[in-house]
Amino acid sequence: MTQQANQDSIPQPASTVVPARILPVIVLSQFAATSLWFAVNAVMPDLQHAWAWPAEAVGRLTSAVQLGFVAGTLVFALLMVADRFSPSRVFMVCALVGALVNAATLWVDGNLSLLLVLRFAVGFLLAGIYPVGMKIAASWYREGLGGAMGVLIGALILGTALPHGLRALAAATQGTGGEGAWANLLAACGLAPWQAVVLGVSLLAALGGLLTAWLVPDSPWQQRSAQAKGAAVAHSAGGLRLASLALIWQDRRLRASVFGYFGHMWEIYTCFVLVPLIVGLRFAGAAQSAWSFAIIGAGFIGCAGGGWLARQRGSARVAQVQLAVSAACCLVAPLMLHAPDVVFLGWLLLWGVTVSGDSPQFSALTARNAPQAAVGSVLTLVNCIGFVISVLSIELFTSALPHLALGLLLPLLGVGPLIGLWMFRPLLRA
Repeated sequence: MTQQANQDSIPQPASTVVPARILPVIVLSQFAATSLWFAVNAVMPDLQHAWAWPAEAVGRLTSAVQLGFVAGTLVFALLMVADRFSPSRVFMVCALVGALVNAATLWVDGNLSLLLVLRFAVGFLLAGIYPVGMKIAASWYREGLGGAMGVLIGALILGTALPHGLRALAAATQGTGGEGAWANLLAACGLAPWQAVVLGVSLLAALGGLLTAWLVPDSPWQQRSAQAKGAAVAHSAGGLRLASLALIWQDRRLRASVFGYFGHMWEIYTCFVLVPLIVGLRFAGAAQSAWSFAIIGAGFIGCAGGGWLARQRGSARVAQVQLAVSAACCLVAPLMLHAPDVVFLGWLLLWGVTVSGDSPQFSALTARNAPQAAVGSVLTLVNCIGFVISVLSIELFTSALPHLALGLLLPLLGVGPLIGLWMFRPLLRA
């Protein structure tokens, strides 16, 4: 769910040509900076081996990031940070500080509590990366925003998958003729392979922040918006109105899109946590990380392709189909876990495409159905509730892993999407 800015009332310049570099730079920066999200998840097998952490540690660390993101989103909204300051500068500062905090993982030395604090801080800083990146795009692409958002959220998904790709690359290098050179390089730097992955993610995130600040200036609409809001910000108690929560219950169309999103959030991040474990039933080492990257990263196809399909079929229909397919992938898991490798991987890739692909459409539907004067508050609050739901789901499923087989757990992950589909019906009738 994006926190797309409501800028419909901003006076527009007579004509503005968007520089060709803007969208590619925002996409690349979003991809690089959001790789911080699952940086530790990708190297969890190494950390668990080194420090004998329990299996549920991956759930606790992921939940820490999610809770940090919720806290950061609320603070950024209440203080109106992206309205008071240049969004590109906010993005850069959060990416640079997030990169440093992520790099501090190298020195936790088995202290799980310290790593939980660091992951919470990374999540907090991601609130100045993911939503602010969406705001920057919204300020430049007032026409054709849906397509831009599909690509941007797709970049977020690729960024989420990237640490798995880096770990696969590192593991594959160790298993080839370049093993000696790679080992010598790591030894010269005093790094273990997992530390190289974490450090690589931090360097990419820092580069993404610098690229945004250097190549993406504030748009003319953003500049006019800042001038128009200057006086309001000076005496405002905050840009977030908690009373907007009541709107969810008062409008059936808004309620439908919001609860569809909640069902989606029950599934998506728990899926990201479980995918490496599921792949690990068949593959290990570089192959496990490579397939995890491919499956999670396949969400880019769902996001970008779904944005294109929404122009012909409408956001509600596209969101419904993707949510239904991802729910079906959960329900058929007991059969797929024992299927031949080709079918097994096809099932996971289809799940990867659809579990993420409906996210831009829920953003668009909620923004479209909310009252224009309250779009920002509604999106912020719904986003925060959705991430709290993801924490509950992650904690529930990772805590159950030592006691229940994946074949019994995964169908329960489909409960959220099924409830979301049931609540989604008013939009389909319309």
